[in-house]
Amino acid sequence: QVQVVESGGGSVQAGGSLRLSCAASSAIYGRYYMAWFRQAPGKEREGVAVLYTSGGDTYYTDSVKGRFTISQDNAKKTLYLQMNSLKPEDAAMYYCAAGRPYGGAWFTESVYDFWGQGTQVTVSP
Repeated sequence: QVQVVESGGGSVQAGGSLRLSCAASSAIYGRYYMAWFRQAPGKEREGVAVLYTSGGDTYYTDSVKGRFTISQDNAKKTLYLQMNSLKPEDAAMYYCAAGRPYGGAWFTESVYDFWGQGTQVTVSP
């Protein structure tokens, strides 16, 4: 089955940390770029971080640089998002996605073909 499944969301106070996980099926892992997007209530979904699972290249949106780290575990076919120094504005539903954003369209939703169901992150002040 071709899918990605997120886990690891939860509630944390500002300044705290969380690690999100995204397990990918064999048909996806190593063949696609994988990314984390997020969507807060009343806002559009935005790209957070991207990783090329075959090469290790990473890309981040400016608002999370230095605080979030995207990484992979090839043996587990799993993508991670380590989130440190969380802020209330980081609160959102976080989605894992897989696709082929050629041409630098790292955070363009339409280039991602596979999406997970999302995991909620809540950050209290």
